[in-house]
Amino acid sequence: MPRRNGVFLGSLYSLAVLCLVAIVNAEDPYRFFTWNVTYGDIYPMGIRQQGILINGQFPGPEIYSVTNDNLIINVFNNLPEPFLLSWNGIQQRRNSYVDGVYGTTCPIPPGQNFTYKLQVKDQIGSFFYFPSLGFQKAGGGFGAIKILSRPRIPVPFADPADDYSILIGDWYTTNHTRLEKIMDLGWRLPFPNGALINGRGDGGVTYNVEQGKTYRLRISNVGLQNTFNFRIQGHTMTLVEVEGTHTVQTPLSSLDIHVGQSYSVLVTADQPPQDYYIAVSSRFTGQNLNTTAVLRYTNSNKPVSGTPPPPPNADISWSLNQARSIRTNLTASGPRPNPQGSYHYGQINITRTIKITGSAAIIGRKQRYHVNGVSFVDADTPLKLADSLNISGVFKVGSIPDEPTNKAPYLDTSVMGADFRAFIEIVFENKENVIQSWHIDGYNFFVVGMDGGRWSVKSRDTYNLVDAVSRCTVQVYPKSWTAIYLGLDNVGMWNIRNEFWVRRYLGEQFYLRVYSPVMSPRDEYPLPQNALRCGRAVEKRS
Repeated sequence: MPRRNGVFLGSLYSLAVLCLVAIVNAEDPYRFFTWNVTYGDIYPMGIRQQGILINGQFPGPEIYSVTNDNLIINVFNNLPEPFLLSWNGIQQRRNSYVDGVYGTTCPIPPGQNFTYKLQVKDQIGSFFYFPSLGFQKAGGGFGAIKILSRPRIPVPFADPADDYSILIGDWYTTNHTRLEKIMDLGWRLPFPNGALINGRGDGGVTYNVEQGKTYRLRISNVGLQNTFNFRIQGHTMTLVEVEGTHTVQTPLSSLDIHVGQSYSVLVTADQPPQDYYIAVSSRFTGQNLNTTAVLRYTNSNKPVSGTPPPPPNADISWSLNQARSIRTNLTASGPRPNPQGSYHYGQINITRTIKITGSAAIIGRKQRYHVNGVSFVDADTPLKLADSLNISGVFKVGSIPDEPTNKAPYLDTSVMGADFRAFIEIVFENKENVIQSWHIDGYNFFVVGMDGGRWSVKSRDTYNLVDAVSRCTVQVYPKSWTAIYLGLDNVGMWNIRNEFWVRRYLGEQFYLRVYSPVMSPRDEYPLPQNALRCGRAVEKRS
């Protein structure tokens, strides 16, 4: 009997261990989406035009998720043209094929579907998705992405009464296909026709709040080229998050949001009960774009009145100082239960410095833009697909230099090579009179410095090596520079681009090939089984 009891107790112990292993190895939750992409009539500026709808919506549906969730998004393309979605700020660990830009992924042909299998691994925060093919972004098809912290991870502020996603940006009333033709002819686009808040430019968007309660606003600039200033009449906002990083909580009367960027602020309904303007205005341009929405107290007894609050003065130094004041909250946990400041980026040796200068040029009698003298042109096959299937001749690693040269700008499919686990410095230099906004797919980076004039080695003395904000999109002011630190911990083919979409369309982008010779699924997942084939990959077997 004792032996039998021992066997019984041993079996219970083994079962308990198995259960524990099963719990530890259990998959993270799945969220399933079915999206139908169509053309439809929209009226963002009060006149009818053709827009890109997702499930009949403009903007598209919001993606609500929690850290580590698996997102299964089945996209049916019912447009008469190829379609491709990208996920601005979603890092896609070890899986650049589903990044959703043509350099990595084949477009979805008309009448067909593709299932994106994404995981918001070790991420929190506010992001958005958008059509990345051609100039489709000017037709709609964009929407908000919201990644909440897991319940056991403390957030450095109390739960808000509600959580609103606000998509702002400039807008053309001209069809996106017509805009593409204008650019393909080598002509410049006119200034946009207006500004939108959640797809409307007529002041018709309303956000309801209750007296005394605090709300979270996640604001993303999904536009094509313009910086916008965001403010709320009579209210102070508190900045709490930037593209997945909890920030030092800073009170703001207004906030500059550059194209491609996302921010979270808290606002408390602590004013007399009435309706208040939410105002959005373009910045640093000869022409101005303005629109409004309404912050409505549920016990409001008065509609909006007077004029919307004006933006700050147009002095670049105001915006630059605000940007440099944004700091990481070192004591707050991120997606994991450890302080964000536990990663001491300032103590890591830099192994390489890359200098990026984007500029305009006339190439072949047409308006183009380039990075370090190379104006990007798409290959006939997505670069990541060609890399995975060993298709030669599609691109050449090293086809773009690490810094600007004196050569005349030229066309090429520019790919820069980089080593897995390297820790590098990238300096963006802007020699022009317009703001640039740079994004790196697959990564967040530390914005260690920005200032006017030319960058030099001496500029490193001004770097913030303690609590610089970690983000995926950063602005470079006119005649200025911005420096970032980047840990290359994500193998794959990643797009680096100017978020000014005309410039990106006309060549101001390139790809960073982060390479590991180990060829292990620990470093990079194999090509997805459902990967679409196009170009030279149609006949190629893996």
